[in-house]
Amino acid sequence: MNRRDFITVWAGGLLLGENLSMAGQTGAGGQAAAAADVVIERAVSGRPRAGKVLAAIQPHSDDLPIFAAGTIAKLIDEGSTGYLIRTTNDEAAGPGSIGNTVFANERDNQEVARVLGLKQVFDLNYRNHRMDGISPLEYRSRLIFLFRLLKVDTVICYDPWGHYEENPDHYITAQGVEAACWMAGGDKDYPEHFAAGLKPHSVTEKYYFARGPQLVNRIVDISSVIEKKVDVNLVNLAQGPAGQSGARLRAGLAARKLRLPILGDNDETANRQYVKEFVLRPNHELGQKYGLEYAEAFHYIGPEESPVDEYVKRNAVPR
Repeated sequence: MNRRDFITVWAGGLLLGENLSMAGQTGAGGQAAAAADVVIERAVSGRPRAGKVLAAIQPHSDDLPIFAAGTIAKLIDEGSTGYLIRTTNDEAAGPGSIGNTVFANERDNQEVARVLGLKQVFDLNYRNHRMDGISPLEYRSRLIFLFRLLKVDTVICYDPWGHYEENPDHYITAQGVEAACWMAGGDKDYPEHFAAGLKPHSVTEKYYFARGPQLVNRIVDISSVIEKKVDVNLVNLAQGPAGQSGARLRAGLAARKLRLPILGDNDETANRQYVKEFVLRPNHELGQKYGLEYAEAFHYIGPEESPVDEYVKRNAVPR
């Protein structure tokens, strides 16, 4: 992604996704998307997700900070144990040589996990922008192993069905995740896992985000954790849109004998306010549409109750 254009692309994608999901309007490809009911997910007090495991999955160190850091922080606050899986080595976006870029993004990825309170990082280290050339079977098997090992209940990742995604790392990462979520629950695939002590384990909850149009059916209220999302974007230095941008803008204005009051009187304030005012503006604008201060948008797929279980719940009586 061209990080300089991410705000325009992201805002446009959310609006298109919202229009498609809310009204079933015709998309850019000329095909109408089915209308979807939009659920507002708000913060819940206590720890209702205690015992649940979350895998936050991104191809690059800046994907989750931009699109889903608020939701991850919310789910962690509600009791989930979280892990971060990064699928590429991030060699194609960052400072200096390729080696410097890889190291800088690895450092940022670790910092993102630390700030969000994620327990461990798994780097799969596929070549950046080359994931469409890897073996889908090999990649998927690694995810299945991790989902079984960690007993993952929830994934947050790019939408495997998002439209007009040009980055192969994004859609290949997402497609592998979608398949692995399902296959990890079977008892025939990779029986050597069971010999090693693992058990089948299906991933039953998915939060999928996208840069372009998608079928949005869930809006997550991230107002209570917005400062955590600011923190996450501030440690995403190598390729994120935030970093020291506020300080640089403040210094550039000062050289022209100008100032923006919103940037305050020091670099720390300038950086935080830059993130809130510019980087997270799409979150604020999306939230305003739903009566919230800040929000993130997803195609959500939740646990499904079988017709038998549903019928038993409604109709079973004591013997």
